Amino acid sequence: MACNPSSSSSRVDRRTVEKNRRIHMKALYSKLHSLVPHNSSRDMLSLPDQLQEAANYINRLQIKLEKMKEEKDNLTQIKKLEMNHDKKSKSSSLMAGQQRTPQIDVREVGSALEAILITGVDFQILFSETVRVIHEEGFDVVNASFSIINDIVVHTIHAQIGESYASENGVSRIIEKLNNIVYGI
Repeated sequence: MACNPSSSSSRVDRRTVEKNRRIHMKALYSKLHSLVPHNSSRDMLSLPDQLQEAANYINRLQIKLEKMKEEKDNLTQIKKLEMNHDKKSKSSSLMAGQQRTPQIDVREVGSALEAILITGVDFQILFSETVRVIHEEGFDVVNASFSIINDIVVHTIHAQIGESYASENGVSRIIEKLNNIVYGI
């Protein structure tokens, strides 16, 4: 049986291509491995375990990034409030000890709701009232956080549509009820 020269050269070409592919994959894996912090464990992890560790690390970074974005948004909101407060202070004569007017921002994002409540320290009851109103309108509070800077309190409340949600409910009704509470409108 005669050996076909084109057949043997294509076999060599495939081997070369496969070898180059493996070398390239090894280089990429090494680069990924160098970017991921490792546990102090001295045991060598298998390649799938190391890839899983890299995926977990990336997920942790994404969560951390989201939290940092939320904190940045909160700080930006506080800065805007302070700038508005400073403008109001300059344009009108405020009496000493006058309370800061709360600001409420409620957004619906798909099936989720985000409420940002910016108050002075004198409006602690407003947070619980906001949670109550959100719950009354059929949303379930998923988490709530707050930050205090000087005399400004920023509350962030995240909620999802609950079982008692009705289509006529929503952001506009929540804002209306909260405005009634805050401003007596």
